[in-house]
Amino acid sequence: MAKILIIGGTGYTGANVAAEAVARGHQVASYSRSAPGSPVEGVSYAQGPAEDAARLVAGQDVVVAALSPRGDLVGRLLGRYQEIAAAADATGARLIVIGGFSSLRPAPGEPRFAEGDVPEQFRSEAREMDAIREWLTTAAPGSLDWTLISPAAGYGAWAAGSRTGTYRVGGDVALHDARGGSEISGADFALAIVDEIERDAHPRAHISIAY
Repeated sequence: MAKILIIGGTGYTGANVAAEAVARGHQVASYSRSAPGSPVEGVSYAQGPAEDAARLVAGQDVVVAALSPRGDLVGRLLGRYQEIAAAADATGARLIVIGGFSSLRPAPGEPRFAEGDVPEQFRSEAREMDAIREWLTTAAPGSLDWTLISPAAGYGAWAAGSRTGTYRVGGDVALHDARGGSEISGADFALAIVDEIERDAHPRAHISIAY
């Protein structure tokens, strides 16, 4: 059993990870700006600003960072994640960062989607999330145990899907099926995240998850 802190635990990804982790016997704490609309039985909930998240890292085995650069976090998420990473590094906690699809590449060696012509309504968020990827892969402390996990293109509350119990793991090149689709349900993405927590198969690596 691991002690897992989910920062952003009442959001779409965080809530799914909390449910999966508790069901598998882990001790789960959630920290977010708002109380859960549908609390997961067995999860300990706390609310507060993102600035205070780092102080909760002590005593945890794993920290899942599942925030988005929206609202008052626009332009500030990298700084918050650097604080959380410093706390994880100091206490020996493993850091799992939920990234964005736009940080992936369409093919090996090609620019990441975030570096291209991202639609204006998504551009700021995509590039801020990619700045987090760049910091982790080029400037994070060498002693920090991190894994960055990007979902498929068709991922989100608007396409919740259902649990199949299957998924594929790739690197920083986007995964597509034979028809060109790139999808993953919320439940299966959470399954992949908790599997990674338990197996520690991709330390200090950027991975992607899709069917």
